[in-house]
Amino acid sequence: MTIFGTLFLVLGIVGIFVPVLPTTPFLLLAAALYFRSSPRLYDWLMKHKRLGPYIRNFREFRAIPLRVKIISVSLVWLTLLYSSFFIVTAWLLRILLLVLAVILTWHILSYKTLRKHSR
Repeated sequence: MTIFGTLFLVLGIVGIFVPVLPTTPFLLLAAALYFRSSPRLYDWLMKHKRLGPYIRNFREFRAIPLRVKIISVSLVWLTLLYSSFFIVTAWLLRILLLVLAVILTWHILSYKTLRKHSR
């Protein structure tokens, strides 16, 4: 399970930079696998300065910060528009990429927006 946890952790980190890969679901899966297989790695992941908040915020609030929503939706559209106009030549694939962009945008925006909470 630790190997799969590490695989999903890597995919989650890649998802920060690649808009088609979802970051939070992969990090949640990595946390669940680490929880079952390696308390040390689970603790490290939950306390990580950058990755831990993704997991804690989503678990607690089922919400995504506004900044992350804006960046995610922007990168989805930039990447898929670029791909559909400059890389893909078949019209059907272009349409599928644009439909994918709409679906990903809807999915991202369907989550509540995380507001700063005072604790």
